[in-house]
Amino acid sequence: MDVKSIIDAVILGVVEGVTEFIPVSSTAHLLLVSRLLGFTSAGPAFEVLIQLGAILALLAVYAERLIRLVAALPRDRRTQRFVLGVVIAFLPSAILGVLFEHVITRVFFNSIVLIALALIIGGIALIAVDGMVLRKRYIDIMDYPLGLALGIGLFQCLSLVPGVSRSGATIAGALLLGTDKRSAAEYSFFLAMPTMAGAFAYELYKSIHTMDGSQAGLIAIGFVVAFLSALVVVRGFLAFVSRYGFAPFAWWRIAVGVAALIGVFFFGFGNGQPTAVADSGRPVTLELAAGAEAIEVGGQDRLEAGRLDAEAGERAPLGNGSF
Repeated sequence: MDVKSIIDAVILGVVEGVTEFIPVSSTAHLLLVSRLLGFTSAGPAFEVLIQLGAILALLAVYAERLIRLVAALPRDRRTQRFVLGVVIAFLPSAILGVLFEHVITRVFFNSIVLIALALIIGGIALIAVDGMVLRKRYIDIMDYPLGLALGIGLFQCLSLVPGVSRSGATIAGALLLGTDKRSAAEYSFFLAMPTMAGAFAYELYKSIHTMDGSQAGLIAIGFVVAFLSALVVVRGFLAFVSRYGFAPFAWWRIAVGVAALIGVFFFGFGNGQPTAVADSGRPVTLELAAGAEAIEVGGQDRLEAGRLDAEAGERAPLGNGSF
């Protein structure tokens, strides 16, 4: 391992861990930063395994809540309906991702212009939804009807385009379909669980034949850095989100998208630059981000504020007038 490769692995680990849990599109940031660095040292296995680091960080934070949910599943019909709804919401993007994998990976993932535009449009959408006055008909994720779950799942399909945040798409969809911000964020987190696990397992299956133990050191560095940085985001950014809402993320998306377009049209950014991320033949990641919902739902007082058995009046608001 040379020094540059080590530094690149650390940078990409931080990018993965931080952006996986905020609505700015982790996939877009990994693609752009990989191209900027010219990082190809660790091959396609690198991205797959550092994503596992971020996933494990999320599971570590939410372990207690997940155990309680699993314990109630065999005997509680309300819990069973909730789990069925999550499965229904997961299926549309999973099916479309497999059916159109070739087009998405070979066309979408290789277009810096498309990624930049998706970042910009997504940022504008965040700001627009933030300013809407929407009717709230559903305030508890355990009571979401199956039709609503399917609608949210259809919105998640937007995240098949790199640059569209999975968390942003699902939360926006839930809000437009009549949920409140708190429960929309909470549901998006639970929907992220099968999405992240399924996409990771599929990527691992597709990439395992290309994995080379000679690059294990770089992969280990990226994995650890992604895990640690993801823990910091989930546990430490709640105060920031509660105070400033989601507008800073929207403006960040727009700024990154504009910068990418300037790089493409004025400096030839990304032209003929292979990267481990874009050229790995990797399947669609479905925007694995658990998103800002993880920050809001799970980061409060060691998960107490987001517990499933909390009354609606006990739950802290997602943020004053913010998406």
